[in-house]
Amino acid sequence: MSAPKTAKPAKKKPKKKLPRPRLTRAQIADIYAELAKLDPAPRTELNYSNPYTLVVAVALSAQATDVGVNKATKALFKAADTPEKMVALGEEQVREYVKTIGLFRTKAKNVMALSQMLIDDFDSTVPQTREDLERLPGVGRKTANVVLNEAFGQPTMAVDTHIFRVSNRTGMAPGKNPLEVELNLLRVTPDEYALHAHHWLILHGRYVCVARKPKCFNCAISEICKFKDKTKAVE
Repeated sequence: MSAPKTAKPAKKKPKKKLPRPRLTRAQIADIYAELAKLDPAPRTELNYSNPYTLVVAVALSAQATDVGVNKATKALFKAADTPEKMVALGEEQVREYVKTIGLFRTKAKNVMALSQMLIDDFDSTVPQTREDLERLPGVGRKTANVVLNEAFGQPTMAVDTHIFRVSNRTGMAPGKNPLEVELNLLRVTPDEYALHAHHWLILHGRYVCVARKPKCFNCAISEICKFKDKTKAVE
């Protein structure tokens, strides 16, 4: 009688390789060094007064400008700067405060739901892990990364459209989607620049390396950047 066959252990799926940067580690460090000279300690341009108002502001900022969000939250946060005050305000009133922001109905609903969850599950305290933050309605990976970095000083990479563009255009951390870019940036960013890295890249993309006509003629890292079609100043 033959021995019973034992089940073979399931093969682990090989980890997907990330796209290779087109810059050396030294060149990437030089990019951060140049951006750090311009703004040694950058912060988010969203206005907030505590971790809770930061969560709300970042959740509201999806598909909206920071300027537009700040205009709406100026009055909102005067009325409600804690989960309890926001819940007491009520969804209809929150909608009135944020109605100038895109998708305001859904966002108001999420603000109410995340506020209630913070009260029920987290003792009204904003959690300090990505997993817990992503449980909150309207909070995805990018929002969680912003909060972890800005409120709690964790070296995360919150990849928005600006960082995605800059990382691919310069060649420092290419990727086909935001997660690939995030993982690539975490891999190649020197430790001494990790805390402020995502703010430097966001601001660079927002004001210099813009989508349609990047201001290569006024760029601190243009000589390092691998972008081929560099723009020239209009005389």
